[in-house]
Amino acid sequence: MTRVLTGIQSSGIPHLGNILGAIKPAIELSNIQQNESLFFIADFHSLTTVKDGMLLRENTYAAAASWLACGLDTSKTIFYRQSDVPEVCQLAWFLNCFTPIPMLENAHSFKDKSEKLSKDKISAGLFNYPILMAADILLYDAEIVPVGKDQKQHLEITRDIARSFNSQYGDTFIIPESKINENVMIIPGIDGQKMSKSYDNTINIFLDDKALRKNVMKIVTDSIPMEEPKNPDNCNVYKIYSLLASTEEIKNMRKNYEGGNYGYGHAKQALFELIQTTFSSERKRYNELISDKKVIDKFLLEGAEKAREIAKNTLGRVRVKLGY
Repeated sequence: MTRVLTGIQSSGIPHLGNILGAIKPAIELSNIQQNESLFFIADFHSLTTVKDGMLLRENTYAAAASWLACGLDTSKTIFYRQSDVPEVCQLAWFLNCFTPIPMLENAHSFKDKSEKLSKDKISAGLFNYPILMAADILLYDAEIVPVGKDQKQHLEITRDIARSFNSQYGDTFIIPESKINENVMIIPGIDGQKMSKSYDNTINIFLDDKALRKNVMKIVTDSIPMEEPKNPDNCNVYKIYSLLASTEEIKNMRKNYEGGNYGYGHAKQALFELIQTTFSSERKRYNELISDKKVIDKFLLEGAEKAREIAKNTLGRVRVKLGY
């Protein structure tokens, strides 16, 4: 068995780009028989940016509900909330004591984020973010960690910390390997840029029908009149539609664009209906879960119990090596 670990940011309701580019591929990975998967909601990490307790809690539920609604099988995956496993904080402190400050100062993520903030807004938590991430990984003896290119350096920091500790105390931590999907799906947002909450250009498939249609109708298009032919390859609506539609549906949509007398309003309506159809079960399940958060808690707490068994074993090894 290969142990695979993935952290999930609790930054609100995952959008269409998150679902197609991250959630669905991760769930497929968890369904591979030889993998033992751990997926966690990184609500401790979220505290670096979200200071409103109610919002942080709601974001965590929204993230968990989205993954469950998209088909995550908790009988095949250990699915838990980071904050339900307090051992991660103790390990993070131990790792802090073995991490050189220059290593953290050179982290690209810290540099990028701190440059956008005033000095009084740059927290120690933001600076130490890679150490908590290292604790998340090393605590569970993770062998494979799927990460985006922007997180590759953090994974290297984790590996460096683990190797340094092992060199001083003997084999204690498994050295994890990163899994970077070079062919990761880039989902265009409603303005044509990469879909991202940072750009406020997302499509939220879990909205009610009226709000979802309004969301889709905001997709930016050019001003070519309805009666004139259009190039579908230059259209954001068509690009998003093509990610969800069947080969025949895509063929018909292209024919409509190129034939004229087909407006962008028609294309947006077709996309809205396709989203309704494609994600009908996910939308229904999400709303059921959000309306009864005790069910979400049940899944997360059951996962946390399993996660803590692994965590306590790893932390025990570390404490003995350190003399505690």
